[in-house]
Amino acid sequence: METMQAKYAIGEVVKHRIYPFRGVVFDVDPTFSNTEEWYNSIPEDVRPRRDQPFYHLLAENAESEYIAYVSEQNLVPDTSEEPVRHPQIEEMFELGDDGRYHARTKTFN
Repeated sequence: METMQAKYAIGEVVKHRIYPFRGVVFDVDPTFSNTEEWYNSIPEDVRPRRDQPFYHLLAENAESEYIAYVSEQNLVPDTSEEPVRHPQIEEMFELGDDGRYHARTKTFN
């Protein structure tokens, strides 16, 4: 099985192709790397392939903020240029002058 190159980078803002949520990528798995229980909880008619990148998102919808795990086939770029309001954003990222999220560099005292 060949590993695909991830389409989205850490810090990129993406939205779900079907469901109304968006988020900032904070980690990428080259292929599915969650539990069988999680995978089997997805309705079979919309269950994604395992052999593609899966993204960890600091996600939000109209009601709340949460962590999402989403297959590449279900993501599209978010072009709204609206900031993501997830409370953990500031821990992991800083918003650059270019409007993109950049991973914070850790400094140790």
